[in-house]
Amino acid sequence: MLADGETLSEFVEASVRAGVERRRVQAEFIARGLRSRDEARRTGEYVEADVVLEGLQRKLDAARAQLAKQRK
Repeated sequence: MLADGETLSEFVEASVRAGVERRRVQAEFIARGLRSRDEARRTGEYVEADVVLEGLQRKLDAARAQLAKQRK
């Protein structure tokens, strides 16, 4: 939906730029994952999924706590 005062060409340009950025970020994410996989195969060092998920949960909890603090 067009914002007030936004032309159709501006809307299309912003949409295309957002799509390009999304694809760039996704490609970088995949590249990091593949490098990580290759390094794990090379070294034989792997991290259990439960350990990764626990770390991610701690980060999420900390971010939520920080956000709640900022809203007060």
